[in-house]
Amino acid sequence: MIKIKAKKVDIAPDLAYRLLNPRHVVLVSCIDKAGKANIITLAWSMPTSFNPPLVAISVAPERYSHKLIQETKEFVVNVPTIKIIKETLFCGRRSGKNYNKFKETTLTPLPAKKVKPPIIKECIAHLECKLSNQIETGDHTIFIGNIVAAYANERIFNDTYHVKKVKPVYHLGKDDFVTINPKKIRPRL
Repeated sequence: MIKIKAKKVDIAPDLAYRLLNPRHVVLVSCIDKAGKANIITLAWSMPTSFNPPLVAISVAPERYSHKLIQETKEFVVNVPTIKIIKETLFCGRRSGKNYNKFKETTLTPLPAKKVKPPIIKECIAHLECKLSNQIETGDHTIFIGNIVAAYANERIFNDTYHVKKVKPVYHLGKDDFVTINPKKIRPRL
């Protein structure tokens, strides 16, 4: 057994969430009642159930996308790669109230299979969701989506991502991102 001797230091409670970083980054597309699409960058997402297949995203109420998801009750979780990191950061730093993020970033909206919000062509995977529940948690709302369609680019996913072909984005904190090392590690017990 390896013994690690390290002094533990206190972390301010308002930064404690960063102890859980890096977090997988997603681009969530949503739409208003008139059909105008928007994109929000999120690092707070997670699966919550196998059966039914559910995914949760956490969005602050002051975000424009929060209003859109509440209005239309649909969203798409799109998985970006490091190839579109600048666009990913832009979508997280600008409000859809003031910017057409698809136009500004030149990301391509494509029709989804089962929901009204578009998918993002440049992303490698998509989870189309219909809102099944929402929970207020302090300064964020957790939107729980029932996954009604899920698909990925050909030859990059077979039960798990082919990490030698895919460079997903992980948020480290602030404007800093990382991707994964393609070396698989499978500990033996």
